[in-house]
Amino acid sequence: MAALTMSDAVPPAPTFARGFSLVEMAVVLVIVALLIGGMLLPMTAQDDMRRTAETRATLTNVQEALLGFAVVNGRLPCPASPGATGAENPAGGGNCVNFFNGFVPGITLGLQPVDTQGFIIDAWGRRIRYAVTNVSIGATTFTFTTGGAMNSAGLVTLAPDLRVCSTASGAVDPGTATADCAAGDVLSSSAVAVLLSTGKNGAGAAADEQANSAVHDRVFVSHEPTSGANEFDDIVLWLSTNSLINRMIAAGRLP
Repeated sequence: MAALTMSDAVPPAPTFARGFSLVEMAVVLVIVALLIGGMLLPMTAQDDMRRTAETRATLTNVQEALLGFAVVNGRLPCPASPGATGAENPAGGGNCVNFFNGFVPGITLGLQPVDTQGFIIDAWGRRIRYAVTNVSIGATTFTFTTGGAMNSAGLVTLAPDLRVCSTASGAVDPGTATADCAAGDVLSSSAVAVLLSTGKNGAGAAADEQANSAVHDRVFVSHEPTSGANEFDDIVLWLSTNSLINRMIAAGRLP
């Protein structure tokens, strides 16, 4: 039998698996949190961009539908009234109940997306505003919403009165017949209809967004989104007189 050596008699020292310390774990958690936060911000921004693009596409579709409706009916539809359904009010047009503070009549135009009452909605689920001029020309009352009245009035006299400004600052008497933008701020002085989405933040408290939320107001504001004290993310599209006339002439509805 072989003699025992010193190395055989003394067992090897135990080894232990080394884990993470509390400090190391804290550092890892901080890094993970930063990575997740860095991912969430771009995802939020991408979602905002997607919703904005969808809403702009919806407004463009509505604009085309309004032109198509005018070709078929010889007039523009009245807005749908708040608290009712997404049908124009009154049916058949004429003296609209809500010229400036109504909504897109999704039922009348046969468009989507709509809410449960048939109002066209934007990508944030809010109803899209629709304003139409109430101007009367000569013997033709409510010329742009009465069937055949545009033809009777004549091309030269067709002058709607909705205003689109680059800012609400200095707007003149927005609730009266003399409503206008301040000098140098006019984007359109003869819009026949205006489409408005209040964007992600809804009806904000800043002056430009408040101008778009006014109930009896022919002045609207449109500009690039801004943040801070004058936050603005409304999306505005308007229908010009020339676009309407050109489409109706091409269809033989105007001389």
